[in-house]
Amino acid sequence: MTNVILKNKPAYFSDPWRMLLFLLLAQISVAFVGRSIGPLGVLIGEDLSLTKSQIGMLPAALFLGQAVASVPAGFLTDRFGSRILLLMAAFCLGLGFIFMMLLGQFWAVLLMVMIGGCGYGSMHPVTNRGIIYWFSLKQRGTAMGIKQMGVTAGAALAGLILLPLAAEYGWRPVLLAACILLLASGCVSYFVYRDAPEQENSTNPLGFVAFYKSMFTMLKNKALMLVSFSAMGLNGSQMCLNTYLVIFAYERLGYSLFLSGILLVISEVSGSLGRIAWGMISDFWFNGNRVVILLTITVLTALSSITLALIPEVTFWTMVPIVVVFGFCVSGFNGIWMNLASELVPREQAGISSGISITLGSIGAVLIPPLYGFTVDQTSSFTFGWLLMTGLMVVVFLMLSYLMVINKRKEAGV
Repeated sequence: MTNVILKNKPAYFSDPWRMLLFLLLAQISVAFVGRSIGPLGVLIGEDLSLTKSQIGMLPAALFLGQAVASVPAGFLTDRFGSRILLLMAAFCLGLGFIFMMLLGQFWAVLLMVMIGGCGYGSMHPVTNRGIIYWFSLKQRGTAMGIKQMGVTAGAALAGLILLPLAAEYGWRPVLLAACILLLASGCVSYFVYRDAPEQENSTNPLGFVAFYKSMFTMLKNKALMLVSFSAMGLNGSQMCLNTYLVIFAYERLGYSLFLSGILLVISEVSGSLGRIAWGMISDFWFNGNRVVILLTITVLTALSSITLALIPEVTFWTMVPIVVVFGFCVSGFNGIWMNLASELVPREQAGISSGISITLGSIGAVLIPPLYGFTVDQTSSFTFGWLLMTGLMVVVFLMLSYLMVINKRKEAGV
């Protein structure tokens, strides 16, 4: 039906993959700035004299902003479409981080990071709804994986470009330049992206009362809640890897800051590939079954974290395959998660559904990195931090297994 509707539209509108490219570029530019907190954390920590736990609070503040903004952003996306929200999200993040860069007090830095996180988190439901409307069910896993690849690609570029430049020139001017680039890309996204015609025709005209009724109805959706709570553990573990891998390699394994940053880049590039690969595997091998993929990711993440917990001091090249598997899994799960959260509700509610799931999933990224850092501070060892992540994966595995049982009962009509 979509093809019939689009037939009389200009060719510009009839190319979902072109729109996907614009969504991907928007996601990369937002992640390039927002996820720079991870690789730059070691330099920000040295500049502000922060403990490991306080460094963990930086990504926690980012994801607290994401948690606050995701549901309202989902509502606004359902109501007004994705295009205008792309611009608003870019400016919220860019301006928040510019003010953060100008400040020196830790509490003020956290506040600005949280405000920037509102823009960072808004991008997910905004772009997710675009994917839901531009692509069919059997294309969404691949399309969402490609779009979500922008998050890890942006983070990888931050580690590859911003960290060496910040080590040379200071993190503040380098971050300022990245924010200016983000503001420019937000303007470009606004002018080149178009909502799908069906999305324009289905924007939700209902007000806040209907919105909150819809939201509380979704909170009773057991499958959506299990997915979202599982995402808490996976999301928090992902941010622990992004935040502490550089510090772990630099302080525990004795690598140079450059090689430590390269490990983060390898992790994020692997995560980028994982987001596409897991989506394609889900679409073509498992006929859209996302839960099986999340279970596999959970097991491999647990094995990776326990390996880092028990590993002695090893060479850089020994660490590379471990980091590849780790990043491929824990940084590659997001596309599958976004698809599953969006597909559990009617298409016109995909924005709100994504927003609710992202809000709950973000709680893990708020709580777990500081807890990891506190564990390292108290034990003077990274071992217990990685074991904490392994324990989280056991809990996630149990929740996803229960979700699989629910889905099988539903399919059987029980």
